[in-house]
Amino acid sequence: MNAIFTRSSVRAFEDKPVEREKIELILKAAMSAPTAVNQRPWEFFIITNREKLEKLSKVSPYAGMTAKAPAAIVICYRRDCRLPEFAHIDCSIAAENIWLEFEELGLGGVMLGVAPYDDRIKLAGEIIELPENLVAFTIIPFGYPKSKHEQKDRFESDRVHWIE
Repeated sequence: MNAIFTRSSVRAFEDKPVEREKIELILKAAMSAPTAVNQRPWEFFIITNREKLEKLSKVSPYAGMTAKAPAAIVICYRRDCRLPEFAHIDCSIAAENIWLEFEELGLGGVMLGVAPYDDRIKLAGEIIELPENLVAFTIIPFGYPKSKHEQKDRFESDRVHWIE
C-alpha cells in the first residue's frame, strides 16, 4: 500500500489524454469502495470536453486547474439512495480509492469541494446537465502530472490515544 504514503494532490497536468482503459480501472477502484448498507449511491461523470472542463473550473475559487486538465471525474450521488445522510461519506471513500488508483497508474489529481455548498452543487449540476435525482458531490480533475512533490510524513503520535 505504498500508494497511501506516496499519493499527493496534483494540480498541473501534461497535455496528454488519459487512456480509456486507465479510466475504467479508476472507476472499478472507485466502485470497490464500501458504502453504508451497500447502497452504492454514486454516479460518475467523466468529462473530457474542453468547454465543460473550462466551465467546471469556475465552480469554486479553487477549481482553476480543471480548465487545463485532460479530464475530470464528477462524483454525484442519488437523492433516492437508502441512507442519503451517508452518501457524502460513501462518495468520499470512492474518491480516496480513485486517488490510490491514480498513484498506481502514474496519474494524479485533486479533489475539489462542491458539496455541501448549494451554489457549487447547482452550478456543477447545470454544467454537466445532471438529472434532477442526482447531486454533484466533488470534481476531481486528473491526468499525467507535470511534476509531483513528495508527500510529507503526516503521522502525529500525539493524536493517537490508547485505551487498554
